[in-house]
Amino acid sequence: MQQFLIIALAHFLALLSPGPDFFLVARSSINSGWRIASGACLGIALANGAFIAIAFTGLSVLQEGSLLFTSLQLAGASYLLYIGVLFLRHAGQTSLRSVTDNQRVQGWWHNLGMGFLSGILNPKNALFYASLASMVASASTGWKSAYAVWMFSIVLLWDLLVAVAIGNQRVLRRFARSLPWLERASGLMLVILAAALVLHLARG
Repeated sequence: MQQFLIIALAHFLALLSPGPDFFLVARSSINSGWRIASGACLGIALANGAFIAIAFTGLSVLQEGSLLFTSLQLAGASYLLYIGVLFLRHAGQTSLRSVTDNQRVQGWWHNLGMGFLSGILNPKNALFYASLASMVASASTGWKSAYAVWMFSIVLLWDLLVAVAIGNQRVLRRFARSLPWLERASGLMLVILAAALVLHLARG
């Protein structure tokens, strides 16, 4: 139980640090409301679940320096740049009007795909779960399954909480004038993250 508490705390603290997943959920929620943004939340959780499964089954594909991991980092940098430019291009175009049921369904699936790509192309997720796997290497299959279910659930619930908090229409209307600047700041942050990742790879 002590090991579970340590791992659960480390995992939750990692969730608190804003990254690409956070910015994607935030913008989706601002733009379309938390219900549509929940698609991105589920996509991110599924991507985390994939990394957890790979790490906890002992596969070596997540080892830093491997060809697959380097390819993942390059793809991740490209995706960060893509999302960052997308945020910058569409800053100020956020609409607070209601959406139709058809738009909601299409938007949910689109966000699901975007969320999964954001999570699966984030090398930080791969490294984090690989490091956690080393802590539970001697644990039983039952405990590893419990860790996996817990982490997946917490990622999903945390992102949903972020989406609900940021996507509150009353709050958004109060800060409507600041939204374009928040979107530009998010886009700029993602571009900087992409550039930093490419620079890291070039130096390595």
